[in-house]
Amino acid sequence: MRVLIELRPSAALAAAVADPRGSVAVADLAGQIRRALPEVELDASFAPVTAPRPIPGSGGEPATLRSSEEVRVLVRGTMPDDAALAAGPTGEVDLYADPFLDHAPPVADPPVGDWHDVERLLNVAGLHAEGLDGDGVPLALLGPGLDTGQGAMCAFSALIAAPHARLVDIPMPPPTRSGVPLPCLLSDAVAGLARLLTALEAQPAESRALVVNGSWTSSRPDSDLPPGHPGNYSANPAHPFHLLVAVLDRSGADMVFPAGGDGPIAGAGSHPKALSVGAVDVGGHRLRYSGQGPGRLSARKPDVCAYAHFRGSEVFGTGRPDADASVAAAVAAGLVAAVRTRWPASRLPPAELRALLRRTAEAPGEAGFDYDHGYGTVDPSEVIAALQGRAVPVA
Repeated sequence: MRVLIELRPSAALAAAVADPRGSVAVADLAGQIRRALPEVELDASFAPVTAPRPIPGSGGEPATLRSSEEVRVLVRGTMPDDAALAAGPTGEVDLYADPFLDHAPPVADPPVGDWHDVERLLNVAGLHAEGLDGDGVPLALLGPGLDTGQGAMCAFSALIAAPHARLVDIPMPPPTRSGVPLPCLLSDAVAGLARLLTALEAQPAESRALVVNGSWTSSRPDSDLPPGHPGNYSANPAHPFHLLVAVLDRSGADMVFPAGGDGPIAGAGSHPKALSVGAVDVGGHRLRYSGQGPGRLSARKPDVCAYAHFRGSEVFGTGRPDADASVAAAVAAGLVAAVRTRWPASRLPPAELRALLRRTAEAPGEAGFDYDHGYGTVDPSEVIAALQGRAVPVA
């Protein structure tokens, strides 16, 4: 199976790996890794990555870093399944699953409405009248790349509410086997998040804004370690990916992921520090490819729903819908980017913005929350009204 390997480096090694000139290769780390994991085959094509390692608190909530040296170096490779299952944490070299990430295939069902309906339901005119159009806000699309159908579809959806956002392409190139492309790997998402964290921390604190949209809908259970294993991804808050999401959130980034897949919402879509987005059509009906809670990392997921299955980009053919849980997440990410135009994280922290979106959502029923719709469908008109009642935003 494919694995992500985490090393505890010296301060000098961590600094060398973080050096953008790329002076450290996987081969330089092989000796330390193979002493702990003799059966691993390292992937020399994956450049080593540094990532902060918060100390998990109670209930898996990440705490602050102990010091500037509390970082890890990550590489990837492959191991026999039985060896990966038997591997346990050592504190010096630890092993985690590096699962494949799936995207829902294009569907043949006819679209329900078009992107102009989505534009109307999002009250884009009202958002823009408030100066909320995403101008200058970096909106990172973490997925197969903007030059693919999936990436172009998500970009189109995100720009409905935030047409002036600055798209940042964070491609996750799929590996190949005998020349045949495979699904994307989580390790590429980890590398992308690490780069985004560096870019975010370089922004002035008072105007900091970054929206990150992950476009995969699920991970493959057969490529993950089982829940309860210390290297599991789907339900393990200590996995390096989940810790990076928490650090980005704490640093001012808005993390937005689809609530996709069959069964409980797992992995990124269930992260307590991310906005988990289910999918409805423009009539408000839940779509079959929208995942259902409870979530593995945080039970009350999804947070909200947004729109999908409309006629929009038509990248998969004329008249074909933009139909995927990742479309709904991209629509919601565009709404977040619109808000960030005048409300940076210093004035409206990511956790408060998530709470605002949940509180103002059009609830699915009297209960106010259910595992199909979360707290309801995003309602930008109510978001605008709530923001108007707060302190003066950035001009």
